Amino acid sequence: MSGPAQLEVSDLRVQITAQHGVVRPIDGVSLEIGAGEAVGLVGESGSGKSLTLKSILGLLPPEAKVTSGRVVFNGTDLTQLSRSRLNKVRGAKIAMIFQEPMSALNPVMRVGNQIAEGPRIHLGMSRAQSVRRAVDLMRRVGIPDPERRFRAFPHEFSGGMRQRVMIAMALSCDPELILCDEPTTALDVTIQDQILRLLAELCRESGTSLMFVTHDLPVVAQVCHQVAVMYAGRIVERGTVAEVFSRPLHPYTLGLLRSAPDVDRPGQSLVPIPGSPPSLASPPPGCRFHPRCKFAEEDCKATEPPLRLVDVSRVTACLHYERCLDEIGADT
Repeated sequence: MSGPAQLEVSDLRVQITAQHGVVRPIDGVSLEIGAGEAVGLVGESGSGKSLTLKSILGLLPPEAKVTSGRVVFNGTDLTQLSRSRLNKVRGAKIAMIFQEPMSALNPVMRVGNQIAEGPRIHLGMSRAQSVRRAVDLMRRVGIPDPERRFRAFPHEFSGGMRQRVMIAMALSCDPELILCDEPTTALDVTIQDQILRLLAELCRESGTSLMFVTHDLPVVAQVCHQVAVMYAGRIVERGTVAEVFSRPLHPYTLGLLRSAPDVDRPGQSLVPIPGSPPSLASPPPGCRFHPRCKFAEEDCKATEPPLRLVDVSRVTACLHYERCLDEIGADT
């Protein structure tokens, strides 16, 4: 990252009180994003990625709460803001694109009015001004005949078009940061590619930062500059996309890469990660990945490894990260 951080998440911890006990789905997460950067957050389902995004904007479910840590956006700790002050940040400064637009959009409100609502509330536009802005945004994100489709309802749009509506809503107040919670998961590959290209182009044009949550590594490679790998509520590796994907420094990252198809190596055999992620109600002692790691030693079972800097811009939470490099060297 070049320059100061626009968003800095420091030692964030979230607790959920459930019938079977206390669950800590986010347990000491630290990451940052600079102005104009695109950062990917990857990991298996249940690793805490989506909850991390919701924590940033204070959108946690009622049973969950932030117990410690800081979420600093342009010098302001969002965890300390009142609901009214946080509402002024949501949409205006930080926007979010959700995974399933049909559940995020109001089914009985016309899509154009949903796009126009933000500029009226946050930018003080008149109805006529906000309608013009909504139509322009619909055109900008590739919705055909926007003047007519302004009055359509969400169920009249395809999945790809609904996602374009969500992008238009996110852009409606010119936010400085957009949080994307797997926005292309439910789309076919052709529409997914169109949406990813659209997001990357819009962020380049406006200088908007992007935090992109996904379990799809090729998506990260297409959109992001930096990547953070998350496992069982913790960040286990961070670095540039090029560095992390070519020289992973954590066995979990190596496992993710080996279990994902590579278009550059069509004959490559996929190697699944053995076992399953641990219960967040009772995670294993030491490194949380050690029950599934072939490099694990006794110290991995006893010591919880902290994130440590091992290169100019690389951090990893592995005590024996050199073995990943040895493994990669043996493959080449």
